[in-house]
Amino acid sequence: MIRQPTSTDARPGEPEPDVTHARFRHRRHRTLPGTAAGRPRRAEWADAAKGVCIILVVLWHVVVKDYLRIDWHVGVPVPGLWGALGEQLLPLRMPLFFTISGVFAANAVQRPWRVVARGRIAGFLYLYAVWLLIHTAVLAAAPDFPTDRATSALGLLEQLTITPSNLWYLYALALYFTLAKAVRRAPRTLVVVPAAVLSSVGAAGLLDTPGNRAGLYQNLIFFLAGLYLRPQIERWAATATGRRLAVTSGAYVLVLAAMAAVGAQQWFGVWPVVSVVAVTFGITAAARLSRWPALSSRLATLGRITLPIYVIHMPVLALLHRLLPGPISGLDQVGQGLLVLGYPILLTGLVTAVSLAVHRGLLALHARWLFALPGVRRVEAAG
Repeated sequence: MIRQPTSTDARPGEPEPDVTHARFRHRRHRTLPGTAAGRPRRAEWADAAKGVCIILVVLWHVVVKDYLRIDWHVGVPVPGLWGALGEQLLPLRMPLFFTISGVFAANAVQRPWRVVARGRIAGFLYLYAVWLLIHTAVLAAAPDFPTDRATSALGLLEQLTITPSNLWYLYALALYFTLAKAVRRAPRTLVVVPAAVLSSVGAAGLLDTPGNRAGLYQNLIFFLAGLYLRPQIERWAATATGRRLAVTSGAYVLVLAAMAAVGAQQWFGVWPVVSVVAVTFGITAAARLSRWPALSSRLATLGRITLPIYVIHMPVLALLHRLLPGPISGLDQVGQGLLVLGYPILLTGLVTAVSLAVHRGLLALHARWLFALPGVRRVEAAG
């Protein structure tokens, strides 16, 4: 199984994993230049895409870390179907998140080193370190929860440095910003080709990938794609049609089916290609979704607050996991039958809502330092 967010404004915004300047800014509206009378428009399709991505991140963790750990005895393979669905979304979820992150990072990497180093690189590393310590403490209270956690000082040091934890999106953004800034004047081919090879090598299992290193290797290419292809991505989203949505969704289904049929999940180069198809579909779908404001505006609102969901949802899920699997496993067949289909959706909604409530509570307690590097006016996560 393979492991695994029209123009944006001149000051790129927000998966955070979420998720997640990546920019996870809560109130600022990202806009599109060039509209009538100079009035900006929101890049709602991109925010909506991030909103969907963070929901899928939480849903995946709910399914693999809680739902599939319950002893279901309902006589139908619904749990397996949820697991299979989550796996089919692996080429979409984080590659799309990082592509959007790259789009929003395009202007940021052009700023002076001191600005990038302070506002982006140090900001992401700070958030990663702070929340790694919080996760380590909270997860100690849920020793049976199935996720990577440090159980010693050496393990914590390893997660801080070379083997990122489940907060790896923040860690990755710090590294990707550093690299993108360092090579901004280099020929793009000399940057993109090695990144594509690294993604293929990581997906094929040709490198040791303990913890979440696989995600680091596989997703750099998508961050760079968003960074370098921003104008093309914006045009693609601005001109998305229903026909294009049908074609891209069909292509995604076909490449998934072909990959499964021949067992090519770990063939060299296959995962990045499938993910490119998935991201193309995701951008098209998000752009078309913006035609339905009642839904897209809610997803866009969620997409602008991915950071608190990304960093808080795992401890929330871990604590809920201590309470739920035992009683649910003990239900009779009728009781479980009422829960088995909708449980992942309900728990995803609950975990997301609790995460946002915790965030509001922390802000009320003036704990803004948990969501931004002190001394920096705002930290926006490029995704």
